[in-house]
Formats: sequence, C-alpha cells, structure tokens
Amino acid sequence: MEAQRYPAFFPGATTIGAICRKGVILASEKRVSYGYMIMSKSAKKVFRITDRIGAACAGLVSDMQVLVSEVEVYANLLRLETNRPPSTKAVAKSMSNVLFKNRLFPILAQTIVGGYDDDEGPSLYSLDPFGSVIKDKYTCIGTGSEIGIGVLEFGYREDMKLSDLRDLVIRSIKSAISRDAMSGNGIDLLLISKEGITEENIPL
Repeated sequence: MEAQRYPAFFPGATTIGAICRKGVILASEKRVSYGYMIMSKSAKKVFRITDRIGAACAGLVSDMQVLVSEVEVYANLLRLETNRPPSTKAVAKSMSNVLFKNRLFPILAQTIVGGYDDDEGPSLYSLDPFGSVIKDKYTCIGTGSEIGIGVLEFGYREDMKLSDLRDLVIRSIKSAISRDAMSGNGIDLLLISKEGITEENIPL
C-alpha cells in the first residue's frame, strides 16, 4: 500500500524593516496562510517591545508571539538593572540568545528588530531562527521578500524623510502582495522615532 503524501505547509509573509536619519519603519502584511488555506486575514506580525523599540516577524505566528513576549521581559529586566532604557542592540542580542538557546527545536520565525537610541540614533537588525544577528539599513523577509526587496532597494536612500520611507515601504509590500499569494489583507506599520512609536494600519 502506497503511503499517502501530504504537501509541506509553510506560513507565508512579507515583512520589511528600514531606517533613515530620523527613524525606523517596521511593516508587515496581515495574512496567515498554511499551504493553500488562508487561516486568518487579521494577524499582527509587528510588535512593540519598548517605548522606542519594535520587532516584525515572518513565520509561525505562535512562535512570533512567544518570542516577543519573552524578549519583552528581558528588556524590562535590563531597564530595571541598569536604570535606563535598553538599547536596540541589547534587545536584538537578547532575542538572539533566546533563538540560539532553542536551536535544537528552533523557533520558526525570522525577525527584524528596529529602534531609536539617544546615543546611536536609528538602528536595524535582522535575525534568523538560529540567532544570527545582522545589522542593516533595510531588509525584507518572508515568502514575498524576493519581490519586495527589489522595490525597496531601487527606491531606498539614507537621506529620505520618514514619510517618504513610509511610502516606499508600503509600495514594496503592495508589490509583494500582488504576486505572493501567501501575503495580503492589509499592512501594519510601526513608525519609530525620537518621539516614540506610532502604530498604523492600512486596509487593502
């Protein structure tokens, strides 16, 4: 009797992080899909960690939520121990430690951490499921990343205004959504600057 074959189901996403001189933008679409099934059209894949640090993820939503909750606790502990807000780099490193600790049974999520620090200004880090930390000026992860990164790379400049960067990020995600069936149903954004975090939702 021939064994029944089941297709491999991988959750899709298009998630972007980018910085300019005045701040950081983290964004992701809202669809949760497994294989050919759309499980949700209203998932949140961008998260606030501190007053000026956030994260955006692509992968299993449950893993994203557990990972961000744990890192949020570490960020609060750092703030209590040092009596000052944790830096973006420290939060990214804390997340890296959590991911590396679970490397034998990995957390199935790629993550972008971005924030604004008084001494360093805006910064952005990309992390894989095993805890690698890569500092960058812009990045795109998920099933729609091949499409999104092309638009992002073509239009990106370091001297952009935060409003112009927002428009570029939205255009990049919309391009990915138009070609990637696993992405869609709206865009969530975190706009992070010296003044704090502004959350925004754009229905599509």
